[in-house]
Amino acid sequence: MKFKDFFKDKIITAILLLFAIATIEIFLIAYPIANFIKIYIPIITIGLYIIGITIEYLVKKQFYKNLIITLEELEDKYLITEIIKSPNFIEGKILKNSLEQINKSMLENVNKYKYMLEDYKEYIELWIHEIKYPIATSKMVIENNKSEVTKSIDEEIEKIENYIEQALFYARSSTVEKDYYIRKTSLQQIVNESIKKNKNILIAKKISLNIHNIENNVNTDSKWIVFILNQIIQNSIKYMKNSEPSQIEIYAKQQKENVILYVKDNGIGIKRGEITRVFEKGFTGTNGRETNKKSTGIGLYLCKKLCNKLGIAIELNSQQNEGTEVRLVFPKGSYVEIE
Repeated sequence: MKFKDFFKDKIITAILLLFAIATIEIFLIAYPIANFIKIYIPIITIGLYIIGITIEYLVKKQFYKNLIITLEELEDKYLITEIIKSPNFIEGKILKNSLEQINKSMLENVNKYKYMLEDYKEYIELWIHEIKYPIATSKMVIENNKSEVTKSIDEEIEKIENYIEQALFYARSSTVEKDYYIRKTSLQQIVNESIKKNKNILIAKKISLNIHNIENNVNTDSKWIVFILNQIIQNSIKYMKNSEPSQIEIYAKQQKENVILYVKDNGIGIKRGEITRVFEKGFTGTNGRETNKKSTGIGLYLCKKLCNKLGIAIELNSQQNEGTEVRLVFPKGSYVEIE
């Protein structure tokens, strides 16, 4: 805050003060008063006025300066009312009180929508669990009435199951910390479970698997990692080439500070300029738009979000028409091992 800007707000009082001094001086002309007094009155009045507004300016400048600095340094801006001290001038008190009222209203509004969101999330989770029963029943009917038609129906139902599972994990992704259990887990068990989930489509599309060197243990939550790996494998399956034998290779490497799980395929790959964006929410890329795969752009975004929550790095390399490699990096010693 500059003094000239501050003084602009005081210009009316300054003009009125000068008018009052001039009026007093005019009245004093009619009386036999020493010139010293006539000069002293305007000088002391103006001097005291300048001292007063200077002190006021310095006090307000310090308050607003601290307010701006604190606000810039504060990550959660809405906490500013809890940090700044109550000023000793009326405008500052009004400002602080107004901010407190605004903050209170904002928190009440946020809590209202938070409760609405929680209620909706609970409904989605309940719906997902309920929808699993008719799906399971449908699969039993298909199993007992095998034909080319029911085989096609079964493939579509598996896609529905995958989308339902994605919706469930997406709903829970904001509160992963409340729903995970970190313990020593076998990579082989994780990989086998993921392959089991996709065995029908792997067989139908004649995709060969090359799985080796996965006899490692990592500290993680098996349920969430199976879901992440499942999303990666489904992406590999979705973007396979039709013109040559398809293959997915899964293996692990143990480093000094981490264990890396590799998932490689020989699919259509990703354009070079799009690799950095594949983890963005809703990004489908050229493959999603041009290959008629009806991509949602949620799978890899969700993988990245869950990996961040679990303290796992996810990395991706790809070359167009040559394939894609995804790496899950499990750090050692990040969590207490639970036998």
